[in-house]
Amino acid sequence: MQITVKLFAFFRENRFKVEEREIDEATTIGDIVDQLAISREEVGVLMLNSRHTDFAVRPAPGDILAIFPVIGGG
Repeated sequence: MQITVKLFAFFRENRFKVEEREIDEATTIGDIVDQLAISREEVGVLMLNSRHTDFAVRPAPGDILAIFPVIGGG
């Protein structure tokens, strides 16, 4: 099945902004983050179809996954 993955901030460096990905039905959001070589500790917000989600969720065909890094500052 196909989903859309959007990366934000420094996650885009040497990767992409938006990409269509082919994944298995058993693939979790955590698996996708791991495939992108993004440390789970660096992930601040995961959105699936504009709603908060977590690493254990399995996307459905046509879903849009957005991955944001932890943002620091004061």
